[in-house]
Amino acid sequence: MSVTHRTATAEPAAADQQAEHGELLGIGAAAARAGVSERALRYYQQLGLLEPACTTPGGLRRYSADDLARVARIRELQNLLGLNLDEIAIVLRNEDRMAQIRRAFKDERTSDQERRELTGECLTLLEGLRETVEAKRAALGSFLADLDARILRARDVLAGHDGAQS
Repeated sequence: MSVTHRTATAEPAAADQQAEHGELLGIGAAAARAGVSERALRYYQQLGLLEPACTTPGGLRRYSADDLARVARIRELQNLLGLNLDEIAIVLRNEDRMAQIRRAFKDERTSDQERRELTGECLTLLEGLRETVEAKRAALGSFLADLDARILRARDVLAGHDGAQS
């Protein structure tokens, strides 16, 4: 499940929005602060990776600090792990669900049996995330091995050990 964000249905007072979400930024300011384009923010929303904290009655998106942190997480997953946006959607969905699990686990009304079930679900999600990262690591390892083989061949050619006739 994804983090729920509220969409304004009526003209909320600016003070109410400020109190609920903290500082809210328009798409241009949010994009600049996040280091992405406005188009990227719209695309992330289209893919379900990001939902603005609220939308004005006129349809203007407003982004909170949590939204900017989510954009930073998307960029981190792209740059650090090399995940594509479909893979990022799965990671974020799993992370969102784990956050829900943590909140339910900490709730004093949650029984011991429910906590065990939540822990089991969390374990399954973590194992799935690990498989995603491991698959990327294996692909990177294969790519590095290929590069190493090419480097050795190039060094052999430079050293004159290629067996080719001059």
